[in-house]
Amino acid sequence: MRSVFITIEGVDGAGKSTQAELLQAYLKDRGYPVVYTFEPGGTRIGEQIREILLNHRNAEMADLAELLLYAAARAQHVREIIQPALAAGKVIICSRFTDSTVAYQGYGCGIDMALIGQLNAIAAQGVRPDLTLLFDLDPGQGLGRVRHRAGAGDRIERRRLLFHAKVREGFLALAAAEPGRVKLIRADQPVETVHRTVIAHVEALLRERFPPGNGRAKEAQR
Repeated sequence: MRSVFITIEGVDGAGKSTQAELLQAYLKDRGYPVVYTFEPGGTRIGEQIREILLNHRNAEMADLAELLLYAAARAQHVREIIQPALAAGKVIICSRFTDSTVAYQGYGCGIDMALIGQLNAIAAQGVRPDLTLLFDLDPGQGLGRVRHRAGAGDRIERRRLLFHAKVREGFLALAAAEPGRVKLIRADQPVETVHRTVIAHVEALLRERFPPGNGRAKEAQR
């Protein structure tokens, strides 16, 4: 059965959640069987790990401990949510995946990229996105949005602007290295403009996976 795995990435405050919701609604309206999920979290165990990772009271957490916790949450997420959805031929939208680990723990924290690559491979268990929508925004602007909405933010959002600038650098490097998979989208545009760009990229992928006239979308929903 055909399936599609779409990930949504970007710095904090880039509008990932809004665009994920719009994309999910768009696809459901057109009859596609959609699963929306996110990291860290997406499962009962993952939510408990998320609380540890994002709780601002855990400011003393070591970078390596942070990396391993993200990997643990991902391993559970892939086994419990993503792999079954792929096997069932679903369209999966996932907010954050392995690229976030490269950007945040690799570029942001400075952890060895070879180690990150090994842990990502173990945790992802062979799962790789078909398409990654990368929402690019100046980190200062993104953090301004976050703090306007949620005060000081979580443990990661509270880090210095320099950290978030390095994260953005990591995302841009990923986009440059894999332009076929990672689609860079300016997030400083109006929501509807960004959404139209998202749909253009997603529709191009869906035309490959679900050719017109084969009835696949409606069949999969039933």
